[in-house]
Amino acid sequence: MRQFTAIVNPTAGGSTGVAALLRVARLLREAGAELETEYSRSLVHAQDLAREAGARERVVLAVGGDGIAGGIGGTLSGTGTVLGLVPAGRGNDFARALELPTDPEALARVLLDHAPRPVDTIEVESARGRTVVLGSVYAGVDALANRHANHARVLRGAASYYLGGLRAVATWRPAGYRVTVDGEEHTHRGYTVVVANSAYYGSGRIIAPEARVDDGLLEVVMIRHAPRRLFFTLMNELKSGAHVHRPEVRILRGREIRIEADRPVPFGADGEVDAVLPVTARVLPGSLSVLC
Repeated sequence: MRQFTAIVNPTAGGSTGVAALLRVARLLREAGAELETEYSRSLVHAQDLAREAGARERVVLAVGGDGIAGGIGGTLSGTGTVLGLVPAGRGNDFARALELPTDPEALARVLLDHAPRPVDTIEVESARGRTVVLGSVYAGVDALANRHANHARVLRGAASYYLGGLRAVATWRPAGYRVTVDGEEHTHRGYTVVVANSAYYGSGRIIAPEARVDDGLLEVVMIRHAPRRLFFTLMNELKSGAHVHRPEVRILRGREIRIEADRPVPFGADGEVDAVLPVTARVLPGSLSVLC
């Protein structure tokens, strides 16, 4: 029987992490599994706890949203430690990409019975150093929107991301990008460049419909400059992924992507990294074992 260490972000999703874990924990224990719970004081503390649990050959459960999932998943990448997710945040985009069930009983069955699956992660290098994330790296108006969403006090979930997007677009001016994909340089002027391992970002928005977490490739989605009215239409089309058919959207694929810009453009990753370009993203194929 598996031994689990659950690491909880107490503030994720409006303090729903504890409640989400309690529902699943009861089912795991009733099935005979051993479960210990740790509460993180910060993302760095959560990563330390995950490494310690992994060293004891326990399955690590990341309880919260994409921030703690990406932070813990990134630190476990390449270690052989098995990761499980208990989604309890605003976005839960990587859990969505893994098609994890939201029903506690179904999720408990996945954690108890399913074999670990190798998935890709993303190595991110910038002036702030090296880190590893799970879902995506995004540079432009969406990074600014995510910053607004993270500071939202009233709205939660998709609503906070949408309002954050409105605020960001209202003040955005097009940036000139240089995007190098596996050594080939591309120029681009517009709103954003997204390097996606997962199809989803921004609380369920389908930024890269063809992205797969286990194909050893990253999708590069570039949205060029367009009138603001059209950009808002594009934002709405992210709900279905229909934006990829627009001439303003260009998609490339590669294993190593470097993004530079003609001014200090912010970038983010899995909702947590907050820095400015340039940045390099590399796929790490099959480097993380996940229960899904």
